[in-house]
Amino acid sequence: MPTPHNNAKKGDIAKTVLMPGDPLRAKFIAENYLENPVCYNEVRGMLGFTGTYKGVPVSVQGSGMGMPSIGIYSWELFNEYDVENIIRVGTAGGVADNVQLRDVVIGMSASTNSAYASQYRLPGTYAPTASWSLLSAAIEAAKAKDSTFHVGNILSSDTFYDDADSLADWQKMGVLAIEMEAAALYMNAARAGKNALCILTVSDCPLKGLSTTAEERQTTFRDMMEIALETAIINR
Repeated sequence: MPTPHNNAKKGDIAKTVLMPGDPLRAKFIAENYLENPVCYNEVRGMLGFTGTYKGVPVSVQGSGMGMPSIGIYSWELFNEYDVENIIRVGTAGGVADNVQLRDVVIGMSASTNSAYASQYRLPGTYAPTASWSLLSAAIEAAKAKDSTFHVGNILSSDTFYDDADSLADWQKMGVLAIEMEAAALYMNAARAGKNALCILTVSDCPLKGLSTTAEERQTTFRDMMEIALETAIINR
């Protein structure tokens, strides 16, 4: 039955969901890649669509910005709608020296400055990690597309405007890129016994003073979208 944030009915949502932060990117993916897409959610403007990609049912839904927001939407998809796989397709700031604008970053793990894990009352520090089945499929798809991509640790931050200016410290620890959602997604997936992966396009490089436009971020990062869709096919 519908939730407070999603008016889809059971069966409206596919087992694999692509989840951009921007609902307009969800609409773009649905209209440009899915066959016969149907909009199943418009609550709070967080658009969700289900269609098929190469004959396989796939859904795409916005998550909003930040871990609290993706925490709500991914929890409901995993636990209320029987979704098995969520692939975040988002933008990130490049942190590592070798990461350039428009490169694809596949998040093997997600460090965080968030207290999201405190709800689990664990006697230590949890390491949010992607699901191997999705990670290996995404690497296979990225290689097949001959994309420029990197695989490794990313940082999920609670702050977009960071008063501590700490990116250089994370860079020292080999972090590839910074974004705001993956760690919560990985933790929700682990708790539900489901699968999650974060695939990112580098939209800016804050340590280098480089950036792309809002329109580019919404509509032109196609390598990331196509890698995610092919990952969905491999894991059908």
